[in-house]
This record gives sequence, structure tokens and C-alpha cells, in this order.
Amino acid sequence: MAHYLLTGSYTAAAWAAQIKDPQDRLEVVRPLFEAAGGSIESAFLAFGESDLVLIVEFPDNLTAASVSMILAAGGGVTNIRTTPLMTIEDGVEALKKAGSLSYTPPRN
Repeated sequence: MAHYLLTGSYTAAAWAAQIKDPQDRLEVVRPLFEAAGGSIESAFLAFGESDLVLIVEFPDNLTAASVSMILAAGGGVTNIRTTPLMTIEDGVEALKKAGSLSYTPPRN
């Protein structure tokens, strides 16, 4: 399965709801990921641009996109970004393949 970095930000209303009734949202969303054939490897709350940072696994890009879409449609999370990840080993293989290719960039 492929790994993805999923980040997002809670809306003000979502933060207010959680302050009023604190709960582990990970347990609420985990079934969604599992129903799509994926899993959450790790999840964190963060400061800064994103409130949520997750490392997740999905069978493919289509599945990753569908979960991102349903999360966005729920309205409680905004700025959802789903970034495909690759292992270091795959990155080295990509570097080797890139070394066997040629490309001519545009010139002024």
C-alpha cells in the first residue's frame, strides 16, 4: 500500500465543538479510513499552518483522493492536503532512472 501525508486545519466551529465536548477524533475517523481500505499509521495535532498531521496508507491515489474529498465535504476540516510519499529506497530507484533519461529545458 502507498503512504500519504495528510494535513488539514479545523474550522473555528470544529474547535468550538471540541472544546465544548473534548473527544479523541482519531477514533471517530479511523472507521472511515478502514472502510476505504486504508489505515492511519500515526496522527498528531500541530501548531502553525496545519492543525492535523497524519501518516496514512491507502491502496491507491483514487482511494486517497476519495477520503480527502469526504473529509472536506464534512465542513469541519479545511486546507486538506494529501501528499503521496515514497520510501527512501524508491527515491533512490527514481534517482537512478532519472540518470538514464535526457531532457532539454527551454532556453531564453
